[in-house]
Amino acid sequence: MFKTGLQDCDPDVYNIIEKEIDRQKNNIILIASENYASKAVLEASGSVMTNKYAEGYPGARYYCGCEYVDQVESIAIDRVKKLFGCEYANVQPHAGTQANLAVLFAILNTGDTILSMNLSHGGHLSHGNPVNLSGKLFNIVFYSVDKKTEMIDYDEVRRLAIEHKPKLIITGASSYPREIDFSKFGEIAKETGALLMADIAHIGGLIVAKIHNTPVPISDFVTTTNHKTLRGPRGGIVMCKSKFAKKIDSLVFPGSQGGPFMHIIAAKAVALKEAMEPDFTDYQKQIVKNSRAMTGVILERGFRLVSGGTDNHLFLIDVGQKGLTGDSAANALDSAGITANKNAIPYDTKSPKITSGVRFGTPAVTTRGMKEDDVKVVANLICDVLSDIENEKTIAKTKGAVKELLIGFPIYE
Repeated sequence: MFKTGLQDCDPDVYNIIEKEIDRQKNNIILIASENYASKAVLEASGSVMTNKYAEGYPGARYYCGCEYVDQVESIAIDRVKKLFGCEYANVQPHAGTQANLAVLFAILNTGDTILSMNLSHGGHLSHGNPVNLSGKLFNIVFYSVDKKTEMIDYDEVRRLAIEHKPKLIITGASSYPREIDFSKFGEIAKETGALLMADIAHIGGLIVAKIHNTPVPISDFVTTTNHKTLRGPRGGIVMCKSKFAKKIDSLVFPGSQGGPFMHIIAAKAVALKEAMEPDFTDYQKQIVKNSRAMTGVILERGFRLVSGGTDNHLFLIDVGQKGLTGDSAANALDSAGITANKNAIPYDTKSPKITSGVRFGTPAVTTRGMKEDDVKVVANLICDVLSDIENEKTIAKTKGAVKELLIGFPIYE
C-alpha cells in the first residue's frame, strides 16, 4: 500500500507541479499577497498531520488519538499570543476570509451595520463587498480614501460612524500602500460605541517586526492570514479579547467549519517560530526598503503611483494615466517574466475585470535575497515593458534580463 511516490503514482500531477516550481523559480514574483514558504513550513504542511481528524479544540476533541495534534495546536496558539501580544487566538480558520466571517457571525445579527473600506479604494472582498457573503447578509457602509491624497480620510470615517452607528468598524486593507493609524480607528469606535476589527492579513509581518503600528491593544478582534509578509502556509488566524473567546471558538467550530487542517496548523506553528527569529525583523525592514526603492525608480520614470508612494510592502501604478489597462499591463509583464496583478485604483472608471492599476509587492523578491540595487533593476524592467507593452522585442529582452538576474537569487536549493 502506498509504495510509490507522486512521480510514479500520478505523473500528470507531478509534471504540473514541476512546471509550477519552474515558474516560481524563473519569474520575478511581485504579487503582494504571495511569498515563498520555507522548506520547514512546506515539510510540515505536507506531513502526516493531514491524516488526523480533530474536531474541537485542544483538550476537548470529539475524536480519540488527538494527543499530538493537541500539542501542535497549543504551540501555534501560544506563539500567536507571544508574537502579537493578544489575549486569545484561534488558529483553525482555513483562510483569511473564514477568519473574518467568524468574527462577523460571532458578534453580529443579519442586517447589522458594518463600516468598512471600499474594495476599490484598498479594502477586501470579505469586508462587505456585495459579491461576498459578508455583503449579502449585513448592511454595509463604505468609507473611501481622499480623492486628492488617496489616503484614508479619518474625518470622513468618524462622520460616517456617527451618522450610521455601525455595530462593527473594520480597518485593514488588501491594496492600501500607506500605514494605517489604528489608534484613530480605536478612538472613533470608542466614541460611537462600535466594536473594532482590524484585518492585518497583508501587514502581519510588518507588525511583528514593529515596523507598522499594531492594532492589537485597541481592537476587539484582529484577523490575519499566515502567508504574505508572515511567509507561512495558506490559512487564517483570529485574535480577540478574552471576553469574546467562546463566541469566536464556537463560530469557527462548529459554527462554520468542521475538522481543522492539522497539517496546516503545524505549518502555521513553524512559520510563527520563524517569525520569532532576529533575522525576521531584518527581513521585514528589507521588504519596506525594497518597496520604497522600487517606487523611487518608477516615479523617476514618469509613472503615477496611487497616493504618491508607499509605507509598506506594496504599491500601485496607475497605468491608466499612460492609456493602458491594468489587465493588458499585467499580462504584458507576465509574458516578460514579471508577475503582478491588475488592481482597481481609487475612483477607477474601469471595471474590476479590466482596472486602471497594477499592484506590486516585495515580500517574495525579498525572500529571494534581493536588496535595493537589485529591485531598482526590476523597477526599470517594469517601466521598460509598461512603456511599450506591444513591443515583442522589449518583452523578449526583458524576459532574458529576468532570467539572468534570477540566477543570483535561487530558491529551494
